[in-house]
Amino acid sequence: MILDRLDGYIARNVLAAILVVQVVLLGLDLIITYIDDLGDIEGGYGAFEVFLFLCMRLPWRFYQYAPVGVLIGALIGLGSMASNNELTVMRAAGRSLARIVWGVMKPIILVVVIVLTVAEFVSPRTEQFAHAWKVQQMQGEGAVVTERGGWQREGDDFYRFGAIRADDTVLDLTRYEFDGHRLDSVTTARRAVWQGDFWELQQVETTRFTGDRTEVDKVASLRWDTSLSPTQLSRLLRDVETQAPSELWAYADYLDEQGLEATQPLLYFWQKMLMPLTMASLVLVAASFVFGPLRTVAAGTRVFYGVITGLVFKYLQDLLAPASTVFGFSPAWAVLAPTLVCALLGLHLLRRSG
Repeated sequence: MILDRLDGYIARNVLAAILVVQVVLLGLDLIITYIDDLGDIEGGYGAFEVFLFLCMRLPWRFYQYAPVGVLIGALIGLGSMASNNELTVMRAAGRSLARIVWGVMKPIILVVVIVLTVAEFVSPRTEQFAHAWKVQQMQGEGAVVTERGGWQREGDDFYRFGAIRADDTVLDLTRYEFDGHRLDSVTTARRAVWQGDFWELQQVETTRFTGDRTEVDKVASLRWDTSLSPTQLSRLLRDVETQAPSELWAYADYLDEQGLEATQPLLYFWQKMLMPLTMASLVLVAASFVFGPLRTVAAGTRVFYGVITGLVFKYLQDLLAPASTVFGFSPAWAVLAPTLVCALLGLHLLRRSG
């Protein structure tokens, strides 16, 4: 019973510190981004609308700051108990170092569940809605809200999409058909409308290259059969980083079926799915700072080293991301390698202090 109460006491201190850190980080980010985004004021998109837009994006920002929030929050929570000699009393009462660290890990499970829920169900939708709302405010009620355009390959055909509207209408589509290495035809359509199980191209112009001449055909509409549904196409054209884990896995699976490189969506997928291990490794580092070489320094110094550790962790992941493409190793290792380094460093320092 006493052990359970101690675990609960540690959990409350750590959770409270993480909450305060997250609020401070989100508040600072909101202020800095608000000042920077005031330059985007246009039409009906004024200063108050900028603030509302940034508030809509808070779930995504919460997800982004979660790892560093956990690291600094654990440092502050454990550091405050260390400053009050509470951890010393626990150790003197027979509480092992491993048991104290486990008491810190318990509330992190709750944080992980919340972060993964936000990443899967909340932030992808709020991001999409926020950017659509911003365009509507800038261009008025009759605005055509679209996702950004891009390129896509399907078999031997290459497609360029101008944009996809919120009503699943594709604008400015171009299809390049190849016969081996030779360009066979180019088809352009002003728009493509989803008809339930196929796309209808409208205002179509097809240029065919035959020998030393070209043939041009123009039709009002043309059926386009493809494996790309509106959901898949929207997924292809949206910012990969903000997509839900399930969307990223489906996107990577589609790219793999087409024989294309799927490193980027897989990288963000593993970043989200390995978030529990990431946070656990950062908690080990935070605990090692409190019980290890930084136990006698001021709380501000520990927080400073915690911020530096968080930045090094992020930059190491960012460096390994393109390296996974260049050297051909799994994107999962680009996420796991910094996590394992942090975990081993934390365990080493804790063992020395124990």
